[in-house]
Amino acid sequence: MTANPTPPSPSSDDGVPGREPSAFPVPAPPAAGAPAPHEPPPDAGEGDAAGSVDGAAAAAPDKPTEPVMAEPRPPIPAPPELDEGTYEELIEPRGAGLALDGTWHQISPKYVASQLVQEGLGLVAVAAAAAVAHALLEQPWVWIGAGVLLAFQLVSLVIMPRQARALGYMLRGDDIVFRKGILWQRMVAVPYGRMQLIDITHGPLDRLFGISKLKMVTAAATTGVEIPGLSQPAAEALRDTLIEVAETRRTGL
Repeated sequence: MTANPTPPSPSSDDGVPGREPSAFPVPAPPAAGAPAPHEPPPDAGEGDAAGSVDGAAAAAPDKPTEPVMAEPRPPIPAPPELDEGTYEELIEPRGAGLALDGTWHQISPKYVASQLVQEGLGLVAVAAAAAVAHALLEQPWVWIGAGVLLAFQLVSLVIMPRQARALGYMLRGDDIVFRKGILWQRMVAVPYGRMQLIDITHGPLDRLFGISKLKMVTAAATTGVEIPGLSQPAAEALRDTLIEVAETRRTGL
């Protein structure tokens, strides 16, 4: 008796016997040497890392850098009129002072004569007012107040020449420096580019002695600097120099 042969079992598309054929196609195996589909290219990780680093660098704020200070300009040439008929030596305070790159220019001795005349007229006015008040009020205490005022004015007259010799100004490359005082010294630097007005004034006594007062006005009107006791030629020469330099500093030349 011959046995019936067993019918072959159906095979799936993937070649596994007994498995039902899949509705989804099975991808063919990759060729030799080609990367697997699920694996990223070899350079993909490096590119992503580089891109993330560049993005982080772009998103990070710039770190503050130290300011670079510009080199100071050399002192500007001073007109010769600034040193004609002035004091020959500037009185410096005791001890080490500020080291500035420039030459100090002083004022005219006629300034002291003008101030002495003005203070003398003030002494006469105070004495006359005290005499009139004593005659009208017949009170001796009037002379006490007048004596205090006269004492202060006399002290001012004594130290006036020394104070005048301590006045000076310097034309530097970027600003003009003005100094005054001996015991309480004051030094002010006015940048050329901030000057808005340069004014020259002289009263009746100043015209009599031939001197003037130059005032430099900046953007803040309260920070103006006055240089008294300049001769007329020195005041005009200094005004023209400051105007010329201020124009070049404002235009950036």
